[in-house]
Amino acid sequence: MDCASLNPMPEAAAFRRPPSEVMRLARMGSAHPTRLSFLRNLLRRVIEEGWTFDRPVWEIDATGVGRAVYRATGPDRTYSLVAFAHDLPDEMRSDRVIATAWDATFALFDGEPTSADLDRLQANVPLQEAGRVSPLELTLSRANRSVRLFGHVIERLAKGLQPDMAEVEAVGYLMRTTAVYGSGKFGAADRAAIADRPELSAPFQAEMLSVWLTRQFTVDIAEHLAFVRGGAAAVRLDSAIKKGLGVGNSTGLGMAPFLVRHPVLLNNWMMAREEALARVRSQDGASAEAVAGFRTALGEARENAELWQSSHPIQIEKLAALRDDLSSLADRISTWPERNSQKPWDALWHWGETALSLEGQEALIALMLEPNGDLVDGLADCMTADEGASFRLDGAMTVATLSASLRDHYDWVLGIDFDQPENVARFWYVSEEKLEPRLGNRFEEDGASLEQPLCIARLAQDLHSALAAWPGDVALAAFLLAHPEHRFMARRVQILHRYPYAEVQDNLIAEQMLPIDLMRCKLAFFGASRFDPRSDKWVRISLFQGLPYPSDMSPEGWP
Repeated sequence: MDCASLNPMPEAAAFRRPPSEVMRLARMGSAHPTRLSFLRNLLRRVIEEGWTFDRPVWEIDATGVGRAVYRATGPDRTYSLVAFAHDLPDEMRSDRVIATAWDATFALFDGEPTSADLDRLQANVPLQEAGRVSPLELTLSRANRSVRLFGHVIERLAKGLQPDMAEVEAVGYLMRTTAVYGSGKFGAADRAAIADRPELSAPFQAEMLSVWLTRQFTVDIAEHLAFVRGGAAAVRLDSAIKKGLGVGNSTGLGMAPFLVRHPVLLNNWMMAREEALARVRSQDGASAEAVAGFRTALGEARENAELWQSSHPIQIEKLAALRDDLSSLADRISTWPERNSQKPWDALWHWGETALSLEGQEALIALMLEPNGDLVDGLADCMTADEGASFRLDGAMTVATLSASLRDHYDWVLGIDFDQPENVARFWYVSEEKLEPRLGNRFEEDGASLEQPLCIARLAQDLHSALAAWPGDVALAAFLLAHPEHRFMARRVQILHRYPYAEVQDNLIAEQMLPIDLMRCKLAFFGASRFDPRSDKWVRISLFQGLPYPSDMSPEGWP
């Protein structure tokens, strides 16, 4: 289903927030994971379809080196995470993309690997970018141990003790991934090869499955090493402590441009979430079950906010506001919903718009969706996109029509003065060494001649000026024949005509622009929690924290 043609509930259409409100960086940079997030979508599917999980291969030695296979069996297909554990000296452990060695490396295999497949992968997967995988592999990834927590957990379990909860809560994961590659990178299967599979058709399902199985590996290898060290005295992780551990992730600037480069996909993600919120707000009442679910979700959100730590000044301020907001929300719902009140969810939302910060308002969205799965979960099916079909340029459109559409959808652009240095201070480019997106300072660094077309606001203003010199009844094709440099932006204007949430409505080359706002928005759709920026270009998060493990769904128990 295409979200652009999504037929909203008629009564909900009036409650949808406009793009001018939703698509601003400050709000996008306050996004929270919801039940529509991709990892939640994966977990719903594997539970509803009765997938089974096991570990048919565990060839890890006493030093923690070797290989393992985690098998996920669904109704139609089987997928296998092939994991390689390494002995990495502390001085070689790095979160940077230029690292060349890791504590563990992984590939998600399409089917069940043979011994020959495992040997082939063992020769390539530990090399990551320097190796090559095949179309039988869906993802390629790597992870490093948390130096602080991994050793502590092994030491305590080996002695028959559980880890210190203060240590567990301070970190929240045993290992963190530093890259999860898919969609054809380094020889892996292209997205088009798997897009028609129901279990992988939604965005990033192969990547989410890979990370979820990796989470199981992080616990398994820690327990393995604890038993090697402690023998009969060693114990396994307590189930409650284990549930509180996610998979960490360290993500850099390479993620930020994705939302700009995939406008239709961005629209569909945003529209699905906005339609979900509108459906909840439009309800005439709030059932006792939904109210109870909301209160439970709020309690969990308050607990998470207390455990959520950051050393970044901006995020520290946001966290303080969030904790205050959730406390205010708890006070507000003590008498909510009022007896005989009409549209209580909408009333609660309107209260939040005036009483809460952006951080609190976006958290409120997640809380309102949580107990209303019957209304909103189906929208996860319309979060993908056929971008090839959407990007076809309509040359028959007149200059007047395109100009009018540009004024309607890019009105926020027309007042920006690009002669002011602060409005053109940044430029996006691709590094020669790693072919990764980077952000430069136009007035201090070389490379602006290699600028990528992510300066959408400036490109839109340039197109607006160029169109003004042409008669309105001329076909766009004639204009673009004379000015091919505007093809890229003309196509985006046409896209926005059909996909209203396709554009970030901020200047992405401004001096004060924060790339972490783009990153947080995308990560929230993944389902990431504990967003912890280390700069405006680098962030750590946690995935699957508080959620079940594959071993929880194994009818035969776990090794």
